[in-house]
Formats: sequence, structure tokens, C-alpha cells
Amino acid sequence: MSSRFLLVVVLAVLLAGCAEPPYTNVNNQGLESLLSQGVPLYDVRRPDEWRQTGVVEGSRQLTFVDAAGRLQPGFLDTLTREVGPDEPLVLICRTGNRTDVLARHLVEKMGYSRVYNVRDGITRWIGDGRPVSRG
Repeated sequence: MSSRFLLVVVLAVLLAGCAEPPYTNVNNQGLESLLSQGVPLYDVRRPDEWRQTGVVEGSRQLTFVDAAGRLQPGFLDTLTREVGPDEPLVLICRTGNRTDVLARHLVEKMGYSRVYNVRDGITRWIGDGRPVSRG
């Protein structure tokens, strides 16, 4: 499954600019609104990235891929155990690229229907002067 998933990831990146995404992109105001409604936020970056920048308060840290782009063992099992396909979830990474790939996969291959991607990721969140937590 790992090599097949990586192929899906590569294809999704290559095709990302070709069509409207099957998920919903949100900006910082949209993220705040979703958080106020209790929608879970998953920060899918690596632990070194969380330590470097901090995280959005209340986010769940769950690493999607390692530094070489390999799917982390157990990632999808954990995510799907915590959030069902009909439940909303928000994804955030550094700039929105990893979460674009993941959001597409969740919608197109796994039947998720309420996936939100934080456009421009934590970089924009911090750039706009919004608060972060150190863990």
C-alpha cells in the first residue's frame, strides 16, 4: 500500500493545478470559524517542524509523511479511527502542499466529504500574527 499511496501522491501533485480541488480551501478566518465550531484540526507536519514554528492551539499533531515523502506507518489508520468519512476535519501543514495531497486522497479515494485545507498553512497563520502554542 505504501508504494501505491506514493504513486497517488505524485500524481496528485502533478495534477493539482488542473482542476478545482474536491475539498474546501479555507483562509485563517475560515480556520478560526471551523475551530469555534469544534471541527478538529490536524497538523500533519513533522515533529521538528512543530518545534520550529509552534502549532495552532488545540491542533492534533499527526505526521503524514517523513522528510523523504514516505507515508508514516499507521497515519491513515489513526486518522480514520479518529475521524469518520462523514465528519468534518481541517488539515494544516507548512504551506498547504502536503495537505492538498492528503485532502484529495481522503475525498477521492477514501470517501471523506467534509475536508478543509488551510490554504498557505501555518506559514500564513504566523505571517498574519496569529498565536501559536509550543506543544
